[in-house]
Amino acid sequence: MFKDVVEELLEEALAKKPSLFLIEFYVSDSNAIRVVLDGDNGVNLKDCMDVSRAIEHNLDREEQDFALEVTSAGATSPLVNPRQYVKNLGRVLEVKTADGKFEGQLAHVDGTLIRLEWKAREPKPVGKGKHTVLKQKEIEMADIEEAKVVIKF
Repeated sequence: MFKDVVEELLEEALAKKPSLFLIEFYVSDSNAIRVVLDGDNGVNLKDCMDVSRAIEHNLDREEQDFALEVTSAGATSPLVNPRQYVKNLGRVLEVKTADGKFEGQLAHVDGTLIRLEWKAREPKPVGKGKHTVLKQKEIEMADIEEAKVVIKF
């Protein structure tokens, strides 16, 4: 029952901020509430505070004791929502599937698949030496076991 009330308050708060979307929502047996958000344009501190207040100010601590944590998805967190792929177009991803691990620039996203592109050095078809070729791999979203943005310094 408590979880349902919190979930309804969370949905109302997210409806007021359509650029935000839910990554994780969890309520433990001891009423520890954890909300992880992401956004089409990122998530700032004010977004987290607004969602936190929308939940906390509509619950009565006299009736139910709880702990509340509202946070943004980390830079190295796996992508779990299709909107996260759209948000990361043009960035380098590492994608694990049953067929292996692929790393490349996210070049295309639609509702069912993504396309990674990367450059590779291969032997020339004729003569000695190597040349650079553009490789592509289309991956069905349903086949993705884990996808993360690669951060390089």
